[in-house]
Amino acid sequence: MRGFIFTYWTVIAGHFFAQLFSFLFLDYKTSAPFFYSHILIFPTLLMCSVTAVAHLVLYRAERYSFYSLFAAGTIIAMVIIHLNMDIHIIAAVMLLPIFASTIFYRLSLTWFTSLLQIVAFGCMYQWDHWFRSFMGSFDLVAIILFFALSTFAASAVIVSGRDLVHDLESAMRSQQQLLVENTVMSLRSKTDALTSLYNHMSFHEFYDKALEFADRGALFHLALIDIDNFKTINDTFGHRVGDTVLSEVARVIKERISPADIAARYGGEEFALLLFEQTFEDAYNLVDRIRAEIAETGHAELQGRNVTISAGIKSYSSASSKESLFERVDALLYEAKRTGKNKVVSAMQHV
Repeated sequence: MRGFIFTYWTVIAGHFFAQLFSFLFLDYKTSAPFFYSHILIFPTLLMCSVTAVAHLVLYRAERYSFYSLFAAGTIIAMVIIHLNMDIHIIAAVMLLPIFASTIFYRLSLTWFTSLLQIVAFGCMYQWDHWFRSFMGSFDLVAIILFFALSTFAASAVIVSGRDLVHDLESAMRSQQQLLVENTVMSLRSKTDALTSLYNHMSFHEFYDKALEFADRGALFHLALIDIDNFKTINDTFGHRVGDTVLSEVARVIKERISPADIAARYGGEEFALLLFEQTFEDAYNLVDRIRAEIAETGHAELQGRNVTISAGIKSYSSASSKESLFERVDALLYEAKRTGKNKVVSAMQHV
């Protein structure tokens, strides 16, 4: 709509300078006072005024701005037609607002604009003798017919456009739904259903990426965590309670690691962590805080008893391979289990 108003200002300016140029350099049969007052200044002020009103309505009463915009356009068209009736095709200017209204895809606006042009044409024909003097019977019928045909053509464009938009929206909704379904399926294939952590396969994908970045100088740490005496929990309280314990341990892990870290349920009661953007001491303290929080949490399902975990952790080094690093951390984990459980054992403790 602002573009329309800018176009109005451009048309007014273009008409002003075209009339001035014609008077100064062409054979313009009128006196200077009459030209400047009746052809140049007064009509230009009138067109500027209606455009300014339309601009004001756009900012102050936007719901009516469509109608004020095309009313202003109709008045501008009437002024231009009145001043240039010696150009026989000039009356076609009144068809332009009808077609311009189609870009808003509102049938009511197009019919309003068409009715406005018919009323404007009737007013000019009734009261503008200069206009009527150039209008023959054939011209009168032809212009009214053009109004009707233009209105129906514009309406057809709107209806077709609406159907096209509806089809595009339907296609877009289907595409979005398919994208959501694919995203959900992809997420399900990468995560463990019980704990919502990454699964075994996803862990190895991230592990491979971590090794690639590590070869370029990005440090990371691998930690393996295992729930102590988990078989006893399942045998004593049942697998359903065991699942609850797994979920609770996973919750603590998710809440404590950073967004840059990766946590996965590696298998059974074992979890794997890839820790990035921190020193080994920070990584070790993070795993130990997870251990301490789990150990301090009572479980109603276990009649108030606590669950403990054991963990092993080691940093990647250039001497490590994917298999050797994992085997070393796995050995540290089982050392923690053999030496009392509920602890975190690191390679640094053996240096």
